[in-house]
Amino acid sequence: MKFNKNVLLSIVLMVVITSVYRIMPNRPYGFAPQIALALFGGAFFVNNKKWAFSLPIISMFLSDLLYEGLFRYGYSEIQGFYSGQWVNYLLIASMTVFGFLISEAKITKVVLASLAAPTTYFLLSNSLVWLGNGGYQRPKSMSGFIQTLVDGIPFYQNSILGTIVFGAILFGGYSLLKSVEKKQIA
Repeated sequence: MKFNKNVLLSIVLMVVITSVYRIMPNRPYGFAPQIALALFGGAFFVNNKKWAFSLPIISMFLSDLLYEGLFRYGYSEIQGFYSGQWVNYLLIASMTVFGFLISEAKITKVVLASLAAPTTYFLLSNSLVWLGNGGYQRPKSMSGFIQTLVDGIPFYQNSILGTIVFGAILFGGYSLLKSVEKKQIA
């Protein structure tokens, strides 16, 4: 992907919009664009890994900054920054690797990555929650681990749905812009 003024503006808008969407009130938990953004970054910035990993991190950071401001002024019960948050940043950034596996933005590859990335995130994040503090008071036993996974299923379902929806918007929008650009050149 060549960097020019339009591409840079598009990237900035994409990051800002995904950041703002994440803090929208009454948004179903887990239904967020950051994993789709990680996939998109990985797929389209294969040769520039800094950009690929930066997109979801910057989006998360901006939304957490907004959350923190709303929390401090009493407009939200959700704190923007908290201890152990770096793990979420690391996990979201690591989902970019699934984007690297999408060599061409074919629908099947995007859909498979949109299922694999949230599933991996779900398993890793819930395992780490359980290992860290017993998963919201769940015992550190196999049944406690399973209950921690069960507790996360609503987030997981929304994460898959969000990744598919936002992935369709990001990849589809890019494909549409690319075809319009080709028509303008021809």
